[in-house]
Amino acid sequence: MFGYRDIIEESVFQRLMTLDEDEIPVIIRAENCDCADLEKCVRDKGGRIKYLLPLINSVAAYLPSVGVRSVAREEFINKIIYDELAHKLMDVASLTVGSDYANEYDLTGKGVTVAVIDTGVHPHSDLVTPTNRIIGFKDFVGKRTSPYDDDGHGTHVAGIVAGNGFSSQGKYMGIAPDANILGVKVLNQDGGGSISDVIAGIQWAVDNRSRYNVKVMTLSLGTKANKSYREDPLCQAVEAAVNAGITVVTAAGNSGPERSTINSPANSPSAISVGAVDDRDITSPRDAKIADFSSRGPTPDGFSKPDLLSPGVRINSLSHQGSQYTSLSGTSMATPIVAGCAALLYEQNPSLNPQGVKSLMTKHALSINQNRDAQGAGILDIRKILQDTNPTHKKPGTTPSRPIQSPQRNRSFFSDWFLVLLIVVLLIIL
Repeated sequence: MFGYRDIIEESVFQRLMTLDEDEIPVIIRAENCDCADLEKCVRDKGGRIKYLLPLINSVAAYLPSVGVRSVAREEFINKIIYDELAHKLMDVASLTVGSDYANEYDLTGKGVTVAVIDTGVHPHSDLVTPTNRIIGFKDFVGKRTSPYDDDGHGTHVAGIVAGNGFSSQGKYMGIAPDANILGVKVLNQDGGGSISDVIAGIQWAVDNRSRYNVKVMTLSLGTKANKSYREDPLCQAVEAAVNAGITVVTAAGNSGPERSTINSPANSPSAISVGAVDDRDITSPRDAKIADFSSRGPTPDGFSKPDLLSPGVRINSLSHQGSQYTSLSGTSMATPIVAGCAALLYEQNPSLNPQGVKSLMTKHALSINQNRDAQGAGILDIRKILQDTNPTHKKPGTTPSRPIQSPQRNRSFFSDWFLVLLIVVLLIIL
């Protein structure tokens, strides 16, 4: 019908046909044209700019129907894509991620920053006491300047990455308890937001990576992958972040157990895409089961995904209500476990790059003999990585290598200090 039909994505085209919307939220990608020229083009066609997105040479805008058609006729326009909604990837439940995995090798993520692109971050005591490790915050939803989380999802994710267990006396410690958190709020109080907000958040984290020493980005969110990653602006943003030197860890999605349910941007080849296992009530890591909700591959491009599995059923972490804790399930919870482990690897070897981190994780993963489109390389095994990359760090009598799973014991800062104090008192008395 239109000479520019191949420029306009199908979902945008259908909205043009219904004429139900005064303005259509779109992402416009260009070739051989910078964002300033794109902005002028949109304004000239009666549109409103939401974001300039130079990270992917695009703009997010609101265009009237006639404006969509007019912009599509410009020879430098590559694609006009509907600005879909992204959602947090979570189910509800209750399991503990302990602290011993993070410090068994004297690695705690110190000096490494993880960008949490999510619903925000509540200043929970486990993140701000004794030192405030929420070192930056950007709000693309409410435009507030101080850290907050009106949903709770992002705080839970941040706690899995970097909670230090202060309010639980070490019981609910995250994977990298000394890592810093860069909070980027792109999802609203209902856990949803437009993909342009997510891309803007990714772009801001990339632009500020040197300022905050951002090495890892965790994305426990997504939307249906209905196109090739090459045409998906969210995947393009992830690819650009990886090219900028940031390890991007993404949730596979909660649409399993059906095949071809991997979400965007988990279908990005450069991302570390994470599925979830249920590791409760098992005697061996090989007995862990892939959670029914965990999305399976292949991707629209035919790639096997997820890349890795990690515990994601009944994970205890931080609540956005005071200094409490809560338990949740989903690939949203499995993802920050991997992100926290990436922070440990960067602390151990600051010269690593995203490709090196991904290679270490997939090479040392424990297969549970499932289809690759269900398990990827297998369950993340941080102990094996650390033992193989730095065998002199291994402690005498350390338990055999096994993947991260439900803790068998809890450790406490306060009990350790009490023991030291008791020994000193006894020595003085004697």
